[in-house]
Amino acid sequence: MNEKKVSRLRRARRSRMKMRELGATRLSVCRTPKHIYAQVISPDGGTILAQASTLDSDLRAGRTGNVETAAKVGTLIAERAKAQGVTSVAFDRSGFKYHGRVKALADAAREGGLEF
Repeated sequence: MNEKKVSRLRRARRSRMKMRELGATRLSVCRTPKHIYAQVISPDGGTILAQASTLDSDLRAGRTGNVETAAKVGTLIAERAKAQGVTSVAFDRSGFKYHGRVKALADAAREGGLEF
């Protein structure tokens, strides 16, 4: 693996261990050049409570790798998490910078009613 990916995974592992120690439900984000994925994961790490991504049929119609679509994914994940009874989560950015699409998703999820 290249050094950039190793560094990202190291940052992700460090933050995930802290979230596990706290026993927090986490909102995990994965970003690729074309898509962005979000999952709400239970405190034990074994169950996906809610998920949303640009692969969903209503979001896939237009461009999927931009900030506007990431914000729509954030709104959708907040809506689905609240339907499952989850209101408070820890934001797991998976080692990605809190910038651009990751930030747009987080801001939209906060506006949608998730607290983190």
